[in-house]
Amino acid sequence: DILIVDCGIGFPEAREMGVDFVIPDIDYLKDKTDKIRAILLSHGHEDHITALPYHYDALGKPPLYTSKLTGAFIQNKFKEFNKTPNVQIVEYGKQYQFGGFRTQFINITHSIPDAMHILINTPVGNFYHGPDYKFDLTPPYGKGPDFYAITKAGHDGVLCLLSDSLGAEREGLTLSEAIVGKTFEDEMRTCKGKFIMTTFSSNISRINQCVEAAIKFNRKIVFLGRSMKENTDLAKDIGYLRIPQNLIGRDNEVMKSPPNRICLIVAGSQGQYMSALSKLASDMNKNIKIKYGDKVIFSSDPIPGNENEVYGLIEELAMKGADVVYSDINDQLHASGHGSQEDLKFLMRFTNPRYMIPIGGTIRHQRQYQKLAMDLGYESKNILTLKEGETVIFEGTEVRLGEVVDTKQVYVDAYGVGDVGNVVLRDRLTLAEEGMVVAVITIDKQGRLANRPKVITRGFVFEKTESVLLESAVKSVEKSFNAKGESIADLSGLKKKVATQMEQFFYEETG
Repeated sequence: DILIVDCGIGFPEAREMGVDFVIPDIDYLKDKTDKIRAILLSHGHEDHITALPYHYDALGKPPLYTSKLTGAFIQNKFKEFNKTPNVQIVEYGKQYQFGGFRTQFINITHSIPDAMHILINTPVGNFYHGPDYKFDLTPPYGKGPDFYAITKAGHDGVLCLLSDSLGAEREGLTLSEAIVGKTFEDEMRTCKGKFIMTTFSSNISRINQCVEAAIKFNRKIVFLGRSMKENTDLAKDIGYLRIPQNLIGRDNEVMKSPPNRICLIVAGSQGQYMSALSKLASDMNKNIKIKYGDKVIFSSDPIPGNENEVYGLIEELAMKGADVVYSDINDQLHASGHGSQEDLKFLMRFTNPRYMIPIGGTIRHQRQYQKLAMDLGYESKNILTLKEGETVIFEGTEVRLGEVVDTKQVYVDAYGVGDVGNVVLRDRLTLAEEGMVVAVITIDKQGRLANRPKVITRGFVFEKTESVLLESAVKSVEKSFNAKGESIADLSGLKKKVATQMEQFFYEETG
């Protein structure tokens, strides 16, 4: 039997140009779909659910078990693909049987409501799957962590704990999300213009905190951005976001209302090109303009690799006259959803596992997690730090590494899924770093040069300042033709000849 937990996306590195995101390679599962009993989804963030529509059919359309909010997000994502998944909403504490697996879903706190840990009972022992979490005793929405269920799992015996490790380098306990709500109120109290908050559109807890502050100060609430509108509509539909009808605003009403009566909640916190916030900064929103006295709050930290885009957007907003507040200025605008060292050690103590596998972080996070566990008396051999494709086999109470599964990066861009390989990425990088030169040649029916060639450059030289160079390039192309104007039958050979001539010319002239 096979049980899958989570199916999300990864984000491309800077050198992976033109790639929107990366999805898991599932080739090793395609001949085993008859054994897949279910997919369990721990929470609704992009890196845990967004790859599902791409792989659902290939995995045999198994049932999806998850919480209420996550289920709504999944249904919405599948609508974009004109698909209807089999989503089952789970009950906390209830046990579910999937072939040889018996599972229980445990309420936990993260930066999004309805996050869960999953206890999986197998023939060889109990596995506690503990992805993204922190122990937040005062969450802004929903109940706190189910400490009873967590400690009971430890009492009953946990063979292996798979634990979030992303916060393993950070000392102490992670701050409660509640601190951010107070910060919103403090910032809104001193804002004389429009109050604009940006965060991830799936961060319903953070959005709800901003909504509550806006209600307190009697500001109309307007959502901007497709993903922000969709997710907040879903949250309202299932009762996770409550806004008085008289405080629901529209974007075409914003500039007609007193600025100190407006609260905008906007997508684009990562500086994404053409996002709702980017359009505001660039004066591309026809209904709303940034004015002096407006305040823009970034309630999320930049994802590694997005720093330049985020800080560039902050500069644009500041130039428009907005007061921009971000975590470098106020460190209580964002509370991490990932547990720090003490959160991680609490889960180790509560579950008391024989083995541990740190997940959700890079190798450096896994190593730091290993050190934390060793500080609590665990032996390093019982803390397994795994690389991409490595497998683990449990037999009785013993564990060993299995075969390495050969995996590859599956890239998704505007043109399709999996069509972008290393050669395409290399060519994109070359174009970005070195630019391109194109020679346009018109020939008549006899294959003779009909007009003077034209040389076009992009990202290489400026035509206005390099006219002499380009004129010389045109003459170089003309030399590829017979001086007497005789026709050329071999067009393929001519293309190669011109390309070689151009390469040699620009190499000699520009190095």
